[in-house]
Amino acid sequence: MILLARLSLIPILIVTFAGQTFATESREQTVNYLIDHVGKSNATFIRNGATHTAAEAAAHIKAKYEHFKNQIKTPEDFIRLAASKSLLTGKPYLVRTPDGKEMRLDVWLTEALKQYRTENHQ
Repeated sequence: MILLARLSLIPILIVTFAGQTFATESREQTVNYLIDHVGKSNATFIRNGATHTAAEAAAHIKAKYEHFKNQIKTPEDFIRLAASKSLLTGKPYLVRTPDGKEMRLDVWLTEALKQYRTENHQ
């Protein structure tokens, strides 16, 4: 009976600790990871029809992050506000990976965020 009671607490503890791990995620650290992910990629970035290097794209979204910093509470906010579309035209930012695949930057970064969280157990 005592063993059964203890075993029933395990799922509760796992859920509790998992929630705490996610809650302790550092917004700044995660956003910096995403910016660095862009900057270190071997991809081409497309903004308003013009292509940009990884370094140029990283500098651009970092500047937008600084601009929107007071509105950004989560990494998802960062992607939505700083790395998804042009403020001037509303056109989505695109990324072309080395294998030639082209996709929206927000989708690409959301996948990178999921991978980062998996690797860091967040």
